[in-house]
Amino acid sequence: MAVALAHDLGDARPPRMVAGGRGRIAEQILEIAFANGIKVREDADLAQLLSSIDIDSEIPVEAFAAVAEILTYVYQANANHPGSGAEQDGGLSALWTKESE
Repeated sequence: MAVALAHDLGDARPPRMVAGGRGRIAEQILEIAFANGIKVREDADLAQLLSSIDIDSEIPVEAFAAVAEILTYVYQANANHPGSGAEQDGGLSALWTKESE
């Protein structure tokens, strides 16, 4: 299972889920993330929670704290690598879990 999140720095709206899936779709989400330097984190509980929402939906309130922690890491990592192209991904990140299908 994998989900991809997006958030624009300075946007007051909550992050939204832009992709999600299991099996081959999850593999493709991770391949795209790794190929584009998008930050990836394994978090089974959060991925499970987010997998229940529709694509392009805002994350649920109960996920705010965990997602805020992830996006803080993403923004800090991007700021520490200026000129690497990483700053262009804004707040893109992917979450995944190795749980059985």
